[in-house]
Amino acid sequence: MSATGFSEFAFSEGNIEHRVFRTGGGPGVVILHELPGMTDACSAFAEEVAREFTVYLPLMFGKPGDYAPLRSLVRLCIGREFRLFAHGGGSPIADWMRALCRKVHLECGGPGVGVIGMCLTGNFALSLMADPSVLAPVASQPSLPLGLSRRSREALAVTQAEMDAAIARAQSGVTLLGLRFSDDRLCPRERFATLRQAFGPAFAQIEIDSSTGNRWGIRPGAHSVLTDDFVDESGHPTREARDAVLAFLRERLRSSPTL
Repeated sequence: MSATGFSEFAFSEGNIEHRVFRTGGGPGVVILHELPGMTDACSAFAEEVAREFTVYLPLMFGKPGDYAPLRSLVRLCIGREFRLFAHGGGSPIADWMRALCRKVHLECGGPGVGVIGMCLTGNFALSLMADPSVLAPVASQPSLPLGLSRRSREALAVTQAEMDAAIARAQSGVTLLGLRFSDDRLCPRERFATLRQAFGPAFAQIEIDSSTGNRWGIRPGAHSVLTDDFVDESGHPTREARDAVLAFLRERLRSSPTL
């Protein structure tokens, strides 16, 4: 990741501290990078969002520009901030993320902030939806908890308190936007079924066809809708998904009253 155009600061909450990169202007949007790390593709997506919003990009593991999924996974398994296999338990870093969202709202103003989680951070959009500062939560290919059992595929990796609070926010008018590829095994269809059952019409979903022989030639193992598997071509479903995310942020952060 190039630091050009980004400022940087350290943010602490409790016993957790991480560097945060900031760029852009307007309402605040927190982008949570995925497992490979804060890659160039993640940076490019952040820069696109920063055309209209103030982007905060926390570095939660690895180094800027690294693409190191296996090394990052080992670090996460050893560390205590993320719980990768917990079905009904949140991760300690969720409290740090909530505090960051409140800081972003205070600094940027407006009705609230947006949150975009991807892959291992996708579920945190749901955890953070529980906080009053968050008005535009986006869960792109939420992949926690890891596991192959039916219970794992259906689980959301949030605490019951977070889930209850998120449902209450949904009932007050907050919408959760979810993105996935149809044949993504890391973000299985059962997980989206759980979200539909829990949130009803407050869960807006975008599922992109990645089945064998799909018209776009999307690979069966496609996973990262907004970064690694994104194709910047007019009419491509990943481009349309990204545009839908930007439209969602505009609608919720530029014209909505505080909920």
